[in-house]
Amino acid sequence: MNNSDNATFATRILDWYQLHGRKTLPWQQEKTPYRVWVSEIMLQQTQVATVIPYYQRFMARFPDVLALADAPIDEVLHHWTGLGYYARARNLHKAAQQIRDLHGGLFPERLEEVMALPGIGRSTAGAVLSLSLGQPHAILDGNVKRVLTRWLALPGWPGQKQVENDLWELATRFTPKLGVAHYNQAMMDMGATVCTRSKPACERCPVREDCQGLSQGNPTAYPNSKPKKSIPARTGIMLLIRHGDQLLLEKRPPQGIWGGLYCFPQVESDAEVAGLLQRLGLTGSEPRELAGFRHTFSHFHLDIRPMLLETDAPPAPLLMEADNRLWYNLRHPAEVGLAAATARLLAYPDLQP
Repeated sequence: MNNSDNATFATRILDWYQLHGRKTLPWQQEKTPYRVWVSEIMLQQTQVATVIPYYQRFMARFPDVLALADAPIDEVLHHWTGLGYYARARNLHKAAQQIRDLHGGLFPERLEEVMALPGIGRSTAGAVLSLSLGQPHAILDGNVKRVLTRWLALPGWPGQKQVENDLWELATRFTPKLGVAHYNQAMMDMGATVCTRSKPACERCPVREDCQGLSQGNPTAYPNSKPKKSIPARTGIMLLIRHGDQLLLEKRPPQGIWGGLYCFPQVESDAEVAGLLQRLGLTGSEPRELAGFRHTFSHFHLDIRPMLLETDAPPAPLLMEADNRLWYNLRHPAEVGLAAATARLLAYPDLQP
């Protein structure tokens, strides 16, 4: 591969962007580092079509860094409910507070300073600064990895450090100094709309003539998949304690599964149900098991067994005063962050008032 290959690759990608690239997305209007940053975090592991309404509501409530930094984390998580991967929202909030406290409320404009913020790696930092300010930084998100590995027929799983290092070197070499904002956007658009994971539209690709993956007849072989390994399954009993129109929820610790989100009290076995009720100071009907389901995390499956218990006693003072507990009113829902499994259970017909 020579320098002319690099130049013609970037030129073809930029020419394609002028004709086919996405230019009307909400975060592409009135671009600022803050607006682009929020969009980049939301777009991690989430499709554009899903993100757009969340982004618009989020920006309406948190229009700038200070509005986000000064907001309670529960409200931030509430506006994130449904997007998943809630560590993104917690890191977004922490980073906004650092920008407020360490940078005078102004989004930093040096790559190293942006990378020092919680939840921001090299690629996200490069995307924010290149897309909003035109700074010449390469990016390497999943879309860019897919385009490059297919065009070069580059073997190896990108999660391996050496493969990732090679891809960074290539991404940096291909990224032009001029027009970097359009080039980076074009590479993301290419991966999202043309060089897709399955059934890529190779006939519409501007670099198909010298795509080595295509010439081999199997472009979807790249990038190579992560070696598969089986993940364990666990069982969790979620206790749906109802008093009238209210259901008891507990806020999870900041770290760990569903960190900072409200969930139903959970135990591991039937034998622990009575003990949990005793600790909460509650009595009521015999728990009735509802339809269960499996929720899958990155490293294990959780088989959820919901058990509904009706309590006639008014909410205990201890429960009302606890900082990590909430009587969630189904008729007047509190604006708090809910775990996906919690939201799914709250929609069960058995729980409706």
